[in-house]
Amino acid sequence: MRWVIALDKGLGWLSYLCGWVASAAFILMVFNVFFNVVSRYAFNEVSIGMQEMEWHLYAAVFLLGIPYAMRTDGHVRVDVFYDRWEDPMKAWVNLIGALTLVIPFSMLIVYYGYSFVIESYSLGEGSGDPGGLQYRWLVKSLLPLSGFFMATSGLGMVTQAIRVLKLGESYTSDKIQGGLA
Repeated sequence: MRWVIALDKGLGWLSYLCGWVASAAFILMVFNVFFNVVSRYAFNEVSIGMQEMEWHLYAAVFLLGIPYAMRTDGHVRVDVFYDRWEDPMKAWVNLIGALTLVIPFSMLIVYYGYSFVIESYSLGEGSGDPGGLQYRWLVKSLLPLSGFFMATSGLGMVTQAIRVLKLGESYTSDKIQGGLA
């Protein structure tokens, strides 16, 4: 069972790393929006590239925040029943949900997202607007990357469930484990 704990901690670390990158991208996005507002209203200047950078950063925040939210149980779900269940029942729900829904769906995102990125790269896709950002494949590469990290978070859900079922651990005590600190 030591390998399950080590694997779980490693997967948790990856999810927390995604959360850290998403947080950094969010801070950059705030500064970017501030710069755009000041330059537009104070100096009457508009930068298409900086406006496009807003949605590039938002994509990073959203797509890399998903694995972190999954790890910390911060994702949206209907908790009408789940909150009332004991930890073993939660573990079974998480185990079955991760194996039948999260991991296969994540692998579909990786599979189709990869070809999406390759097509964008081979076309040399960039912004259609003058002064816009080039290399659109960079932001599109976040799709398969996010799918991969969602799959690792799904695998982390499996290892957490095994720890709860086999070692008697609690979900509340595990929310902080695996962090970067």
